[in-house]
Amino acid sequence: MTQLLDRAWSSSLQRRSSSSATSCSARPDGGDARRRGARLAALAVLLVVGLSGCAQLERQGEMLNGGAASHARLPPAVPRTLGGEQPSTAEHKELVAQFGGEYRFPSAERYIDDILVKLAQASDTPGQAAYKVTILNTPVVNAFALPSGNLYVTRGLLALAGDASEAAAVMAHEIAHVSARHSALRAEREREAEVISQAAAVIQSKQKGDDVRASQRLSFAGFSRLQELEADAIGVRVVARAGYDPYGASRFLAALGKSAELRAVLYGKKKSPDLDILATHPSTPDRIAKAVAAARQISAPGVGSRDREGYFAAINGLAYGDDPNDGFVRGRKFTHPRLRFTFVAPEGFLLENSSEAVFGVKEGDDEALRLDRVRAPVGKTLEAYVESGWVDGLLRSSMKRIDVNGLPAVVASARAGEWNFKLAVIQIDDELYRLIFAVRALDDEAERRFAASVATFRRSSWEESLDVRPLRLFIVSAGAEDTAESMAQRMVVPNRPLQYFQLLNGLEHGGRLTSGERYKLVVE
Repeated sequence: MTQLLDRAWSSSLQRRSSSSATSCSARPDGGDARRRGARLAALAVLLVVGLSGCAQLERQGEMLNGGAASHARLPPAVPRTLGGEQPSTAEHKELVAQFGGEYRFPSAERYIDDILVKLAQASDTPGQAAYKVTILNTPVVNAFALPSGNLYVTRGLLALAGDASEAAAVMAHEIAHVSARHSALRAEREREAEVISQAAAVIQSKQKGDDVRASQRLSFAGFSRLQELEADAIGVRVVARAGYDPYGASRFLAALGKSAELRAVLYGKKKSPDLDILATHPSTPDRIAKAVAAARQISAPGVGSRDREGYFAAINGLAYGDDPNDGFVRGRKFTHPRLRFTFVAPEGFLLENSSEAVFGVKEGDDEALRLDRVRAPVGKTLEAYVESGWVDGLLRSSMKRIDVNGLPAVVASARAGEWNFKLAVIQIDDELYRLIFAVRALDDEAERRFAASVATFRRSSWEESLDVRPLRLFIVSAGAEDTAESMAQRMVVPNRPLQYFQLLNGLEHGGRLTSGERYKLVVE
């Protein structure tokens, strides 16, 4: 993102919101840096445009999952519970709630608990009791352990892990932080409330590792780089003693790096070669090299169990991606079942849902969009709201009241430096939906694309809202004629099905499938 754009858009933001808006000042590098930088700049603009406080698709302070009343009419697309038979400590309950609830998936729970028993038996700490797993209902890839004996793993991590040894390596690493007493027990207890709030910040932003919050992200216990490497080394040893392939840690770290690279390609976000998904951890390449070195001290590759078959059987049917009740993307279409609306982005846009907003970038071009939701000010007309100062640079002469599928709306234009903006504020009851397009060249074609997309915004019917079908992992066997390309055609993901198929299955570009081998697909 260029300094010119920073200055231009900063001047267009209302001063009162500058302290709460998130800024982004990444500078991509590489052969296509200029184009990716422009795409990042467009997206970064929309990360801050119009924010006064914390404007979200859900009201500030509300869980994305909502209360029981919110789900009364919706099918249980993603099973959840708060607590169940787990320890009923306030910290546990609050932490689980901040991650969208506990995700109940018995086959995976049993399988992970069996791994934890083996890890306890192989632990450096004599007599260590086995941890008990809680699967968290989020696609974000993460895991952490608390001294209380609770280990938390996200369903996003379970989806990314390629076999039992990779999942075991992550859990052994997290337990190692506790067993090595990287933080004194007293400090751990004092920090548990902070742990929960930090976790909430990561999940509620739902930026899934992007650079917007990179400077703020912390490992859950604030461990040093040296402690992270020590936990990796301990984890590799414990995993090997437990009978698993000690190279699982390096494979999983490699998958993390590839996941970040794929997102950078898709959404024009800065690659962070010096950061993995938790900003204070050592760089992914560094950790991979050291994890491989630790494994080589134990054995050559090919020794130890990976149990790919057993692991895949345990996660078959696992929910994948965002909980559809919180809004979902299918191609260029975004639908929010609980808020009961839908819209379609212009041709060529890639969409991503978050708790803060729906973001989109046009692949290969300098265009971006943002859709968010705020409460309508009492006693103000739509026109009065649009010109109330939530965004400067407004061209008042461009304001126009329109009807969008029976909903009152106002469209307008704004300008900030080299960027042009098309705004649409659409009212549903006492809520305002703000659809904002950023484009460098606002010509007739751009105006047409904006108008056509706005025209797709509509209330969805109760029947549509009830027809919530979550994405799930589906394990299949490859046939003799199957290729990565043919398998990818069966993937139901918003973008780049081939790349996601390769990522989820640990395949390199151009890698061949093995007939009879089991592979993950994402299906509806």
